[in-house]
Amino acid sequence: MTQDADILIAGGGLNGPALALALAQAGLSVTVIDARPAPDRTEPGFDGRAYALAIASQRLLGMLGVWPAVGHRAQPILQIKASDGRAGERPAPFFLTFDHAEIEEGPMGFLLEDRFLYTAFRNAMAEDPRITLLSGETVVAQAVTATGASVTLASGASLSGKLLVGCDGRGSGTATRAGIGRSGWAYGQTALVTAIAHERPHHGIAHQYFMPAGPLAILPLPGNFSSIVWAEPDAQAAAIQALSDTDYLTALRPRFGDFLGDIALAGTRFTYPLSLSLANSFIAPRLALVGDAAHGVHPLAGQGLNLGLRDVAALAEVVTLAHRRGEDIGAPDVLNRYQHWRRFDATALALGMDAVNRLFSNDNPLLRLGRDLGLGAVNALPPLRRAFMRQAAGLTGDLPKLLQGKPI
Repeated sequence: MTQDADILIAGGGLNGPALALALAQAGLSVTVIDARPAPDRTEPGFDGRAYALAIASQRLLGMLGVWPAVGHRAQPILQIKASDGRAGERPAPFFLTFDHAEIEEGPMGFLLEDRFLYTAFRNAMAEDPRITLLSGETVVAQAVTATGASVTLASGASLSGKLLVGCDGRGSGTATRAGIGRSGWAYGQTALVTAIAHERPHHGIAHQYFMPAGPLAILPLPGNFSSIVWAEPDAQAAAIQALSDTDYLTALRPRFGDFLGDIALAGTRFTYPLSLSLANSFIAPRLALVGDAAHGVHPLAGQGLNLGLRDVAALAEVVTLAHRRGEDIGAPDVLNRYQHWRRFDATALALGMDAVNRLFSNDNPLLRLGRDLGLGAVNALPPLRRAFMRQAAGLTGDLPKLLQGKPI
């Protein structure tokens, strides 16, 4: 089979470009197939979408050469405060605080707007001759042989490579066409997402309030702006999203509180239905799944992109080392190494977020007392608190080299 590239990547959001850059550094040729047209998400206007990047993810971006283009636009997360809450009431007296001064690595993470990160990835791919980016193209069929994988695009073109990687989200067509099923469930919650301007500075503090209907995250952006991710039951969220901007703020204020002064909408309003979705396998013949194509988790701790970048770093390391040893990079034993490295970790985190959401998304007085005491206990035990901080920063577990800030 004459191959167009060593690796074909279906999906050009964030994980796909990150993987392409990592593999290109190893001397492999990569074709990225992005369903969106080139100008999409590169417009300069602020829309409020942002990601919480753990320290490990920031290190990976540094190793890929992307961080210098976006670091000055990122807001360091200096503290994280978590507590129970009710609309119109002050937070519960027992709470959990993570402070970056307790770990030596620096800020626990960074908030970075989608528009800057996506643009930086596209620019970096354009500068690498080993990467071909096809914008506005969609994969409609795929096939595998003993020596490679091929895809057919909506335009009628065909491409082939040694390995096909699905980075095409929760509804991954790559996984479906490979016969990979999914397990999971809907939470009956919808996330309302937007950006808020506020009078007072946030001082780099991220807040997580566990409301009876679902969590509310207030995440600091540069300047007097914050991104919010606000979960409500589906019907309630739909009703709030349908409100005027003025009435939307009226609904938000009792939940947000007044600790940052007066607030105003500063970005587009989005909604996302929340669910747990795990691929029954992360691999198939000549195929691997990365990011949401492999696992879709509750946004409770902002770990979705970080989890995907852990996949990126692991798959890049497995494929790079196999390539150097002269192995077939799409062979079953090579792909099994990736699945063995990532599937348990991703599943454990997804189920952990599911358990926390179920524990906190209710107003049962006994559960409320128990979880408040639990938060207070963790806060009162520095070694345990630091262990949770390092986990939140992505610094624990069997880390691939790129997440350690080391070359493969």
